[in-house]
Order: sequence, then structure tokens, then C-alpha cells
Amino acid sequence: MKLSHILGAAVAAPAAVCIGRALAAKPTAAADAKIDLKNDDRAKAYGERLARMVRCETISSRDYMDLSKFEKFHSLLAELFPNVHAGCEKHVFDGSLLYKWAGRGEADPIVLMSHQDVVEAGGKWQHGPFSGEIDDEGRVWGRGTVDTKASLFCIFTALEELIGSGFVPAGDVYIASSCTEEISGPGAPATVAYLKSQGVRPSLVLDEGGMILESPMAGVKGLYAMVGVVEKGYADVKFTARSKGGHASAPGKNTPLVRLGRFMADIEDHPPFERRLSPTMEEMFRRLAPNMGFGLKTVLTNLWLFRPILLRILPAINASAGAMTQTTLAFTTAKGSDGLNVLPQEAYVTGNMRLIQHQSGPESFEAVRRIAAKYGIETEVLYEDAPCPVVGFDSKQFHLIEEVAAKVYPGVQVSPYVMTGGTDAKFYKEICPNCIRFAPLYIDEQQYGSVHALNENIFQGALPHGVDFYKQVIEKMAAIEA
Repeated sequence: MKLSHILGAAVAAPAAVCIGRALAAKPTAAADAKIDLKNDDRAKAYGERLARMVRCETISSRDYMDLSKFEKFHSLLAELFPNVHAGCEKHVFDGSLLYKWAGRGEADPIVLMSHQDVVEAGGKWQHGPFSGEIDDEGRVWGRGTVDTKASLFCIFTALEELIGSGFVPAGDVYIASSCTEEISGPGAPATVAYLKSQGVRPSLVLDEGGMILESPMAGVKGLYAMVGVVEKGYADVKFTARSKGGHASAPGKNTPLVRLGRFMADIEDHPPFERRLSPTMEEMFRRLAPNMGFGLKTVLTNLWLFRPILLRILPAINASAGAMTQTTLAFTTAKGSDGLNVLPQEAYVTGNMRLIQHQSGPESFEAVRRIAAKYGIETEVLYEDAPCPVVGFDSKQFHLIEEVAAKVYPGVQVSPYVMTGGTDAKFYKEICPNCIRFAPLYIDEQQYGSVHALNENIFQGALPHGVDFYKQVIEKMAAIEA
């Protein structure tokens, strides 16, 4: 056989394997799935009640916490959900809430979470940010509709209706709702400290996170329930450059701000962090790939061949997906001289790091510290919170969420994913290794983009599905013990 024939066969063999694997990944039902967002009487009643919660402004602030606004919100909850308040034990931790619905003692407890505080709502909105207006499409408008008063409403309503029907859960069910989530405040830690003191070890904590989205990643067709099973760690780091200072009319070379600028550019151009496709990401790609175009499908069904290329290009083609593969460092604040014509003796920038599970905090910090040292810059870790335990997509907890989602949302594909943001659930890792981040509500592309931005809204027709989801999780909670 000629050498050219041998080389041709060597190239053709893996190509044939790749094409075969791509062709074998047939589109799933998610590609054609639809969610019925009908505006029936149930949806309208739910929408009106959520609107009342939205009209109660609950902005949290690091500078000054006005607890009276949260007390007003608590009074509204008592009015809207009388069965919960009559049938559950209630605790308040400086505005943060914890309710206990006692079960039959046949299963470990579960915690359903959704925070009550919201971020500021500046800018010009299509409808007032605290108007709670409901338009002709059935959209409830206002700050907090997506993040996260809608899921909080669904949790409370699920308990309200189950308690009203006489149902008793297999184990204790807790509702936890912090008023300090948006400022990473003390509400959730105080709640966890109380649960820990009572010896409560939940089998499942279900907090905000992924939702039900169309095309959750560029190139993917279909409806997916994106279930967060990984939350990265968090750190704030300060980088300081020093010099003798001086007058700006006679600047020397490599002044503090210049060195900081070069350091930041170096980090951005050459991130020092290890990129890796975790088992969670590989499983996510496996579930998304069947509903992708042939090119992307070929890549994602053949990671054995394309993994190095994918890792290299992913941050450039999809920043969110890229952040799922590595620790990230974003520069957030800066300080130089107080005088416009004075060279600073000291200047600093701060960076926010999100720490990936496969590269520890100390290892990530050292990678940055080495680069900072090249520019004569000191590194100081101001705050660190380690990455959370990974919830396996083969765990009973994940299978419960998957089973319930499939029943409530027929045809919708469930996929695990890596959360790049933070939630209150991170504080619960002390008492529960199975913290899942998923709010069971459908949102469209505009609603997804409205979180912490203008014109936040949610369909009232999505609310009945959310209520039914939480009901079924409660009804099936004993399955986690099986």
C-alpha cells in the first residue's frame, strides 16, 4: 500500500468516527417543546398576588438596611398566605425569614429557598419598577419578578395549597428567605447557624439559579431546564503598587498606575488559570449537542478529539461557557492619587475572583501573585469563600428535580450546568452537600436579560407550573431516602 493511501486512511478513520457520532445524536423532544402560558383564572389570580409582592419595595443596601420595608413585606406575606402562617413555625433573623412545616418524620428535611430582597431599579422603565402592572400579554412587571419574588411566591403558594388540602409531608419542609442575598449579607448565615444549632441536616436545599430557557447556549435549539449543580467560590483581592510619588510635571517610568495597568492587561490577555471541562460540563454538552447544528454537534459529541481546541476557543466564543471552565478574575475598583497633578505614592485596584472547583483558592491566588510580582505589585486576599460541593447529576436529589421537571414540563430537556454567579445556597454547604440551584419558571430572552437591568418582568402564565413543581417536590421528597 502506498504511503499516501496509509495517511489518507489514518485521516479518514477518525473523521468517519466523528461524523458517525454526530449523526447518532438525534434531536430530542426539547427541540419542539412548548410551554402553555395560558392566562386562565388560576394564572390571573396568581399574577395579581405576585404583583402585590412586587409593589412592596424591598431593596437591600450595604450602607443602610431599612428593616421596616421588610416588616411590611412580612405582613403582606401573612395576609397572602394565611395557611402557611397558621400551620408553620416562623423565625425572623433581622428581616430574614425561616418557616418550618412539620412532617411525619419519615424523611429527612428539605429547604426551599428564594430571597425577598431586590437590587435598585434606576433608569427609565417601560412600566414602573414597583408598579406590579400586568399587561395584555400577561407579563407582571417590576423589580424582583424574576430575581426572585416569583419563585418565592410559588414556594409559599405550594405550601399554602398543600396545607389547605390537609396534606402532611413525609419530612419537615423549610422555607428560607433572606433579605440580604443581593448584598451577600448576614441573613442566610444566621439562618444556617440556627438550623445547625437545631441539628437540622437537609437532604436537599433548592435555591435560585438556572431556569427554563429557550436556546440556553448559542447554537442550541429547544427548551431546557438548566439546573445548577456547581457554584464557584468567591474572593475579593487587592493589588497595590507603591512608589516615592512626586509631581506630575516630571513623571518617572513605571509609576504605580502604569504598572497596575500593565498587570491588568497581562491578566486579561494571558489568564493564568487552568481550563478544564468538568464532568458537569461534559454532561451538559452531551445533553445539548443533539439539538445543535451539525458542526457544533460534531465537536461536542467528539470531545475525545476536540477537547483541547474547545477549551482554547470557548472563552472567546461564549464568555459564560468559558467562565464555567476556569477561575476568573475581573477588576472592579481602582484608587490612585487624590490630586490631579500628583503622582501617587500608592495606588491599588481590586479584583473579584470566582474560584473553580479544580483549582483551589490558594492555587489561584498564587498564580495571580506571581504575575503581580513581575510588576512590583503586592497581592492581598480581602475575602475568600471556597467553592461549593458539586451535586452529582447521578444523585437522588438531581434525579428528583429531573423527574418532577419532566412531569410539569413535558418535552423540556433537563441539563446540569455550572453556575458562574453566587447564591445564598453557598452558606448551606455546612449542613447540606446537596444544594441545587434551580427556579422552575420559564423566562424568555428579554426576561433573562432584565435581571438586575431594566424592564424586569415574568409571565403570570408561568406561575402555575412553578407552584405545581414545588408541590411535587414536596410530595416526592421521600424518594431521596429510597
